[in-house]
Amino acid sequence: MPTPPSVSPTARRHSSATVLKLFLPSLLGVLIFFVPLTLGGRTTIPLDHMVTGAKALLGGASGYYALALIVAGALYPFYKGIWRRSLTDVIFTVLKFAGILTAVLALTGWGPAFLHTPDMLPFLFEKLVIPVGLIVPIGAIFLALLIGFGLLELIGVLVQPIMRPIWRTPGRSAIDAVASFVGSYSIGLLITNRVYQAGEYSAREAAIIATGFSTVSATFMIIVAKTLDLMSVWNAYFWLTLVITFLVTAITVRIPPLSGMDDTKTDPEPEAESGRRWSTAWNTGLDVAAKAPSLPASVALNFREGLIMAISILPSIMSVGLAGLLLAKYTPVFEWLGWVFYPFVAVWGVEEAAAVAQASAAGLAEMFLPALLMGDAGFVARFATGVVSVSAVLFFSASIPCILSTSIPIPVGRIVVVWFLRVALSLLLAVPTGILVQSLV
Repeated sequence: MPTPPSVSPTARRHSSATVLKLFLPSLLGVLIFFVPLTLGGRTTIPLDHMVTGAKALLGGASGYYALALIVAGALYPFYKGIWRRSLTDVIFTVLKFAGILTAVLALTGWGPAFLHTPDMLPFLFEKLVIPVGLIVPIGAIFLALLIGFGLLELIGVLVQPIMRPIWRTPGRSAIDAVASFVGSYSIGLLITNRVYQAGEYSAREAAIIATGFSTVSATFMIIVAKTLDLMSVWNAYFWLTLVITFLVTAITVRIPPLSGMDDTKTDPEPEAESGRRWSTAWNTGLDVAAKAPSLPASVALNFREGLIMAISILPSIMSVGLAGLLLAKYTPVFEWLGWVFYPFVAVWGVEEAAAVAQASAAGLAEMFLPALLMGDAGFVARFATGVVSVSAVLFFSASIPCILSTSIPIPVGRIVVVWFLRVALSLLLAVPTGILVQSLV
């Protein structure tokens, strides 16, 4: 393979085998995570096709597979001796055992009828737990291709001029953002956690990525758009939601609590000298590829990490997620909380300001709840709700338990503060954007 003209003599010392080691696994990883394919009339990324195939292969046993992971997740804190490390660990260990109970109820149909309405246990178990229980371990197997052979480092150096000034994160965090958006927030968080544990992200950078980039996938956005009858403006909804989500992240990184977090790391991204960005990126990627472990060893390590993350997430999704859904449906908690957001909507003169604010607050329990609550509202209210559902990023039925299952040192209280800031800023941006889109259609 010819050496690019700007590559330094250092890069030329790498063998052609090292160049192939950088590009072949990385390109396969890009294909699996980022390139949509149409199979059986369904267009999505190959990883999603694999998960769908695995679920079909398991058939009725998929529920028992998920239950086994949940039981393992509840027992894991005792196996590692971490269940009493802090009050938060004690609480979440108890919640994990509650997750076993709720999973058994979901699987068997036992218990009160109100728990088995379509938006309660069936939604949590079938739409969240089983897919996440499959996508995280399967995704972890192929994650080795994407992050283990130099691609992360090569791209990181190239996009430093974009990522650092705007979002104050290393260039390599662009991979996390794209993985979340085209694949799954759980995969994005798996990447973030692995890179943070390697000392390549600081605590602040990892928290920014986890709370600002790890949103729901583009495929799930289609479900939100259909529920809110926004498919007629799909392109506007998709791209404007993407812009608002990352614009809000650019603001939250500059204010507490994220701005004050520890920013030290043991293995920072290389700085590119002026006029030598491609050369530095090329050298960095090849150096990592040369030192990378064998593919089987890398796959084994990533699969182990993915399995641990899966068993850590699933019990909390069942218990914390159910608690949030019950609060949203049967108590006025989120209705009261919604009044905090009312001024951010009312300032734009929207008639349904109170309803939009309260629906947005319900998103703390589950990101899909606002869409369910606002399906019959006016266009601006529906558009703003659809944007906020995605740009809020954080919710207790899944993404927050995912973050808490990682090594990223951001407690529940800070996560909730970041959620509040994201919702408030999203509403300030989404409502006038909805008014503009309405005037153009």
